[in-house]
Amino acid sequence: MLDLAAELDRWAAEGREFAVASVVEVGGSAPRGPGAALAVDGAGAAVGSVSGGCVEGAVYELCVQALQDGTPVRRRFGYSDEDAFAVGLTCGGVVDVLVVPVRADSPDRPVIVHALAAAARGEAVALARVVRGPDALLGRALLVRPDGAREGTAGGHEEFGRAVAAEAGELLAAGRTAAFEVAESGSRCDGAELTVFVESSLPPPRMIVFGAVDFAAALVRTGAFLGYRVTVCDARPVFATPDRFPGADEVVVDWPHRYLRGTYTDERTVLCVLTHDAKFDVPLLEVALRLPVAFVGAMGSRRTHEDRDRRLRASGLTERELARLHSPIGLDLGARTPEETALSIAAEIVAARHGGTGAPLTGRVTPIHHQPDERDSNAHLSRTTGRNSRQSFAS
Repeated sequence: MLDLAAELDRWAAEGREFAVASVVEVGGSAPRGPGAALAVDGAGAAVGSVSGGCVEGAVYELCVQALQDGTPVRRRFGYSDEDAFAVGLTCGGVVDVLVVPVRADSPDRPVIVHALAAAARGEAVALARVVRGPDALLGRALLVRPDGAREGTAGGHEEFGRAVAAEAGELLAAGRTAAFEVAESGSRCDGAELTVFVESSLPPPRMIVFGAVDFAAALVRTGAFLGYRVTVCDARPVFATPDRFPGADEVVVDWPHRYLRGTYTDERTVLCVLTHDAKFDVPLLEVALRLPVAFVGAMGSRRTHEDRDRRLRASGLTERELARLHSPIGLDLGARTPEETALSIAAEIVAARHGGTGAPLTGRVTPIHHQPDERDSNAHLSRTTGRNSRQSFAS
């Protein structure tokens, strides 16, 4: 739901009633992961997707029905080989979808609306909802912020709300979207009868592009498309101008290594070094390869890479630190233009994030969808919410 925050926040501000269908559990080869959502308003307008098309029609009708009767419902969709036109996932997977109406009389409308508003503003927030349990609790919600502040009780008593908030807070701190089991008493013991699903929304991850070159301009657009908050940094003021990079969130004139030392980075940050000039690259990479960031890549020819590698070794970087460097940056797509090169770089960033090989899927027998690990923030499992008009991976 929080991936649709920008649109749903607008709907809520306009006073619209709507229903949201969220994927809360998957099995096998499902097209979308937990947290994927489809929302339908009272006029029949729809936004989002839960399956990439396989069961959208059926889920849409569930949303319409939920809006009419005000009752949350959980429904499982799986593969059907008896009728080519039956509702089912032709990919062979199974998805469990929770449909929750957000009407004027919905008890948790304020909680959900506040979570959507926070996510739309790019703030960190977690939304916990009961996705399995007694009918009276199904769909009930609780909002948690990084400072521990919470709204709602998820329909239970104080101890239950406190237990849900504690677990949701931990998932938010880790940037994860996941489910956990809990008893109505608040106990996490085996045999707990309720399942709570937590969506975490974080500010968009950063992409810092060093080098105000033509390739950078294309990469800025691609990074924004993927949901990053993009910064361009270059020491040359004649090249580092907002006019040359209108898609960037900020353009900084500074020596790259000095800027990197002083700016905020975290485990989701991506650093792309496109200057391929030793006087910029080497001091910058000495700093970058010692930071706990998600990705460090540097552009250049094979000869440039070999020279850069020698200089970095001479500067004292260890084998372990050097092994983190993606150089030459990008996957082998045969790219020639700046746009093709940006696609190549983005493809490697995505592959590195999810553990992909970058190899063609044709002829392979390994799973198409890699299992998310705990480092993967959105979701995407855990998803991260970008600027008001865009969503990011997360994450």
